Amino acid sequence: MNNEYYERLEVNRNATDADIKKAYRRLALKYHPSRNREPGSSEIFIQLGEAYDVLSDPQKKATYDKFGEEGLKSGIPVEYGHSGAWSSKYIYHGNPDKTFRQFFGGDNPFADFYTNDLLLQFGGLQAGVVKKQYPPIERDLSLSLEDLFHGCTKKMKICRRVMNEDGRSSTIKDKILTVDVKPGWKEGTQIIFSKEGDQGVNSIPGDIVFIVKQKSHPLFTRLHDDLLYNVKISLEMALTGFCVVVPTLDDRQLNIPINEIAHPAYRKVVTAEGMPLSQDPSQRGNLIISFDIQFPEKLSAEKKHLIKLALSSKD
Repeated sequence: MNNEYYERLEVNRNATDADIKKAYRRLALKYHPSRNREPGSSEIFIQLGEAYDVLSDPQKKATYDKFGEEGLKSGIPVEYGHSGAWSSKYIYHGNPDKTFRQFFGGDNPFADFYTNDLLLQFGGLQAGVVKKQYPPIERDLSLSLEDLFHGCTKKMKICRRVMNEDGRSSTIKDKILTVDVKPGWKEGTQIIFSKEGDQGVNSIPGDIVFIVKQKSHPLFTRLHDDLLYNVKISLEMALTGFCVVVPTLDDRQLNIPINEIAHPAYRKVVTAEGMPLSQDPSQRGNLIISFDIQFPEKLSAEKKHLIKLALSSKD
């Protein structure tokens, strides 16, 4: 009888695939070198990896059950196909960590199956391990007003600590993350890349958090979803009317007639010419125009007289 692989996993020959997986999970955790430093545990860990590699594969398992370890590793005659053909010889790749990672998933197999109330047994000892998340990495995402008006794509390079294959040491590596900036985002908007940050032993990887910072603009000031635009005008223009030309962020020009008297507190509101609304970019805030009235430094007596006549007129 060919039972050695079964004995390594402490199951019998009638074990189901679920039984084999359960046995490997329990024993691999128990004898993993990062958890068990007793003499011989590393060799047992290698043997467990090979046993699971064979018994979890239906074809390898069937060959082993019928022909034993020697037949599995030496090859057996193929009963069909070309005459004299033999099956390929089985060779274990010799990397039990690879088998371990493939079973549990991820570069750091220990990261995701510790929870606050999970008790794992190693060598007969009960150890309660609290799974904590690494602190987030926060980075400013500086965007122009045009970026926030139209939306754009930014490639951001970050440095993060990544666990090595041994599950104990780590390396600093770079990674490029793609941020899809949506029209209308405001300063302070946070873009979170879950579990893309630093990694650590027995911890959940941290998050990467980009925080929108809006660059200053030479023409506009943003107030929520509105755009503020200031224009200098003369006292004559303020009193008699004029047309103000405003360049827009989408390369148009607005010609706004000002027929009212532009006093210092006067504001001209142009609806739907502000920033896109982040929740609905088809809607927009307003353009609010304020005026910096330039008063003359001096007036001649004649001009003062004419102004008095004009202002005192009842027409």
